[in-house]
Amino acid sequence: MGRLISILACLLALLSPQAALADAADIDAAARGVVRVVIVGTDGREVYPVSHGSGFAVSPTQIVTNAHVIREALQDDTLRIGIVPSEGDEAAYARPVSVSPRNDLALIEISEGSLRLAPLTISGSLVGDMGEVSAVGYPMNVDRAQGLDIGDIFRAQPPVKSRGFLSGARPSRQFDTILHTAPIARGNSGGPLLDSCGRVLGVNSFGADSDGSDAEFYFAVSIRELIPFLRENGIEPSVNALPCRSIDEVEASERARIEQQRADARERIEAREAELRERRARAQLEAQLAVQAERENAMALALIFLLVAIGAAYMAEQARKNEGGERRMAIALFVAIAGLAGAVALWLIRPGLDEIDRRVEAAIKAEQGETPDQPQSSAREGTMLCTLVPDRSRVTGARTDDVEFDWAADGCVNTRTQYGLNSGEWTRVLVPDDEEVVSINRYDPETRTYLTERYLLGRAAMSQAREARANYEPPQCSVSDAAQTLGEQQSSIISLLPARPNERLVYSCEPRERTAGALAGTDE
Repeated sequence: MGRLISILACLLALLSPQAALADAADIDAAARGVVRVVIVGTDGREVYPVSHGSGFAVSPTQIVTNAHVIREALQDDTLRIGIVPSEGDEAAYARPVSVSPRNDLALIEISEGSLRLAPLTISGSLVGDMGEVSAVGYPMNVDRAQGLDIGDIFRAQPPVKSRGFLSGARPSRQFDTILHTAPIARGNSGGPLLDSCGRVLGVNSFGADSDGSDAEFYFAVSIRELIPFLRENGIEPSVNALPCRSIDEVEASERARIEQQRADARERIEAREAELRERRARAQLEAQLAVQAERENAMALALIFLLVAIGAAYMAEQARKNEGGERRMAIALFVAIAGLAGAVALWLIRPGLDEIDRRVEAAIKAEQGETPDQPQSSAREGTMLCTLVPDRSRVTGARTDDVEFDWAADGCVNTRTQYGLNSGEWTRVLVPDDEEVVSINRYDPETRTYLTERYLLGRAAMSQAREARANYEPPQCSVSDAAQTLGEQQSSIISLLPARPNERLVYSCEPRERTAGALAGTDE
């Protein structure tokens, strides 16, 4: 009956709109830093395992596990603590740094060997009840089912991942614990309990007593115990309290944002066009009335000049008939010719109907404040200060500090780092030697958007990426076709990456005054 209730609870959680499904890529990324913690003994000739549990990295050389996992090694100086990673051939020995039996936590540090691990990120808050969680570790019953012998324990094996749901946070055994349903067994102790984004919620410690008929529940030491424990020992863990969103959710949100922007742009265009039509109709009416009045005035004045010319011609003719009227005739003829010329000139210079269109365009431009041949500046070059936009980002462990850099039109950053240009995108691919992550930085000078996509890869995939990176030397800034050349070179690395990144950080950039030295956040 109890097992049936547990199954029904799980089904209800799956139907709940608030239940977030874990991303397998996030759990795999976290599993890179999960290790098997082996208590090792020796008879002077051979090394053999006494017991084992699990642990996870909080720095490249420091590991969290349960106090009870290493208890025997603390009480017997002939026993040692061995660390077996999930990948590769590099096992190591560790020494205890701090042990807290009160809340079943222990911190150990690699003391012998060159092993370096990918630290896990701690969740900044506990998810609500019935949120999905994953337990990662090395349960002994799985080892037995696989037929692993003693020697296999010392070889790298991927940890076992199990899913369940958070059933609540409650104090137990005098410390703060998380109750959950992700199955764990002996050997899981010290392994992480993860949220849907692969962030640590707790350290798996023990299971509820069961006689086989009750529902199965398990306990993990809460981050409310873990984070203070780490800080007391001088470790400032990577903590992320941002909402856990999947890449699908981020992409759907981005599509909706772009569609909304397009709809808003269409509305603005339609509003501007309607306003322009109204302005044009008003300007057309005003221009039509003005031109019509000017035409009528010019024609009336031309008629007056013509009448004056006719009258003066008549007077000249009369003066010609009279003896001694030569002087009067000359004056009259002059007035007649001038009047006729004025009438013709007024007729010719009267505004035409096409003047209406010219005046309408001039009025529209005057209202919009437009002047011909005025350069438009978009501030696409110079020093940029970029700030994370959380609503457009998916962050599980990366730092979210502001990014400052100097951008040039040829894709040169901080006067030394060339960005590649491929299919209209400015990109720089980073493959560090000291971190198990490949990053693709992108910058769009048109929208002033800076984007970083992070791929948290396993050791084999990172080796391939580093090998591809070693095969080319990025061109220097200002070299001919540097951007196109680098764009082609980087494609060899991009082709090795998964279809989707683990993290996507979107920054909005604004121009600022150039400082003495920009941050090297975009440099390789």
